[in-house]
Amino acid sequence: MIKIVSSLLILFCLSVNLQAENGHALWLRCQSSAPVSVVCSKKSIVTEIARQELLNGWQGQPGASVKLIVKQDKEVKGDGYKLTPEGVQANTDLGVLYGVYDLLRHQQTGETINPGVFNPSYERRVLNHWDNQNGTIERGYAGRSIFWRNTKDSLNVTEADKKLWREYARANASVGINGAVLNNVNANADVLTDVYLKRVKAIADEFRPYGVKVYLSAKFSAPSQVGGLATCDPLDPSVIKWWQAKVKEIYAIIPDFGGFLVKANSEGQPGPQDYKRTHADGANMMADALKPYGGIVMWRAFVYSASDNDRAKQAYEEFLPLDGQFRDNVIIQVKNGPVDFQPREPFSPLFGAMKKTSLMPEIQITQEYLGHSIHLVFLSTMWEEFLKSDTYQEGEGSTVARCTDGSLFPQKHTAIAGVANVGLDVNWCGHQFAQSNWYAFGRLAWDNKLTSGQIADEWLKLTFKRTVVENSDWQTNFLTPVKQMMLDSREAAVNYMMPLGLHHIMSANEHYGPGPWWAPKKMRKDWTPPYYHQADSVGVGFDRTHAGSDAVSQYHEPLHTLFDKEQTCPDEYLLWFHHVPWSFKMKNGRSLWDELCYRYNKGLHQVRDFQKIWDTVQPYVDEERFVQVQSKLRSQSRNAQLWKDGCLLYFQQFSKMPIPYEIERPVNNLEYLIRNDTTRHQNYEQ
Repeated sequence: MIKIVSSLLILFCLSVNLQAENGHALWLRCQSSAPVSVVCSKKSIVTEIARQELLNGWQGQPGASVKLIVKQDKEVKGDGYKLTPEGVQANTDLGVLYGVYDLLRHQQTGETINPGVFNPSYERRVLNHWDNQNGTIERGYAGRSIFWRNTKDSLNVTEADKKLWREYARANASVGINGAVLNNVNANADVLTDVYLKRVKAIADEFRPYGVKVYLSAKFSAPSQVGGLATCDPLDPSVIKWWQAKVKEIYAIIPDFGGFLVKANSEGQPGPQDYKRTHADGANMMADALKPYGGIVMWRAFVYSASDNDRAKQAYEEFLPLDGQFRDNVIIQVKNGPVDFQPREPFSPLFGAMKKTSLMPEIQITQEYLGHSIHLVFLSTMWEEFLKSDTYQEGEGSTVARCTDGSLFPQKHTAIAGVANVGLDVNWCGHQFAQSNWYAFGRLAWDNKLTSGQIADEWLKLTFKRTVVENSDWQTNFLTPVKQMMLDSREAAVNYMMPLGLHHIMSANEHYGPGPWWAPKKMRKDWTPPYYHQADSVGVGFDRTHAGSDAVSQYHEPLHTLFDKEQTCPDEYLLWFHHVPWSFKMKNGRSLWDELCYRYNKGLHQVRDFQKIWDTVQPYVDEERFVQVQSKLRSQSRNAQLWKDGCLLYFQQFSKMPIPYEIERPVNNLEYLIRNDTTRHQNYEQ
């Protein structure tokens, strides 16, 4: 088996070198390596992969000797490792592999290897794939599923499948990701049946050498749908027995199965509340079945009902009363913000408030509300902002990161999840720069204190640097401007989409493009943009103050008071928490209306500047990737124009105020944009 692993790694690197730079190699592009001697204290499939990675990628002193040591050390936690220029020491084989990838990363980026201990921030670092068993992907923008397909032989496992799964697992291991949920949270119960579990086993077998565990989204109603039971009541003995038997069956097939992800009583999905039971009742029943095998339940807190109550408050109201009632192998998976992966949201108030329950952040790598795989938006800055947000729940410094990584509250398990952006496109993510978000998730999941600047620097060097280019020239003319473009890109998207706390004003069609006007008469209010922006002749924004929905009360002081007052609320959250008059004087002296105009205009011009930056770096990028990114930026610029024109012209109907004359005039008519809203998604790449 070890010889097979060695041969496969060598063939993989050779095949990458023979291909054009199409992006398939991600940040793992093989370069010519110097000779190196590798001595390992333990032989296993995992340590053999680590050894081969060094042999194939060594960029250090030719003829050097590297030691890989598996040895217990109290300073090292979990699959962490000690790293020196001479080698890696870890408690586990996987720790050695992670350390090797880090050593090679330092060499390839030119960073000095400072000896130290590198422990993961989170025990479980999981990608959530919203893949359906017919091969489609909900909110997927990079082709069809790498796990499932819709053909007559859809469950047969081919050598091409195995090769792709190994490449995927290797990419995950290289940044420390150690888990993958293989199917959509809007689950199909069939995935728990024998024919599908055989394919899951085949996937797990390819993932295992790279330390990636498989998880499944479980449908709460599976006992009825595929088990033939008359009920799914979590307290019914027959239901408990069914889940116990199903879990036993899964572990007999996949001994290292990670556990279940569950979306229950949300957006029409079945759950324990259908039987007048609580989320704790449902989660604990499944957790008890998994407990003997070391499995966990990741129970999503993304819940809301059709009501006039503020949707942003509902998860807090539903879950906080249950704090302390969940088993220790239940982790409540909470989206970063209280609504739904918007370009900017304040952190969910559940973080820090639930002190007796393990919570795991859920962030979205796939760009559902941020331009799909068309827009260049580096999301690390969003996640860094989120993780460093201070909840004040245990005093100053109670960041979201510390509330979830075990630093503040006792948690048997810690975890973080990212909704994946991976598909069958040759470059995996649909956009060359979307790969950076997969990379950034892995790096932040391993070390939640990293900065976005450091992550962008690493990714660009690993993904685009060519040894034929003189280093200082490349750094000045490519790395510096493109890195700044990445770091500015998320704020630019906020500016041309939803500035100053606006949220959920996108088109209903595929959540792409502007749609602040969209409000069919029979549609649920909380699925329409006017529910969120509340624009009228007086002003705009959702009143969540003590005089409105009182969502501010869910935040600990001093945030409660800070957010509650227009004068002290940060500009970036102003319209999230306040319905503000159009003439309101902003901190910079402009009226709210003028500031909105300037923000939208700034976002558009930022994207145009990105186009200029990218065009200047053409000599430093291979033709295929240069042309693809150039084309995407052109589309993004046209889309930013639509956002600016559509939102300003729509809101101007209420403000009755002129667009400042120094700002570029709209080039689209509002009537045209509204009329074409329902068809725009069909041509969004044009």
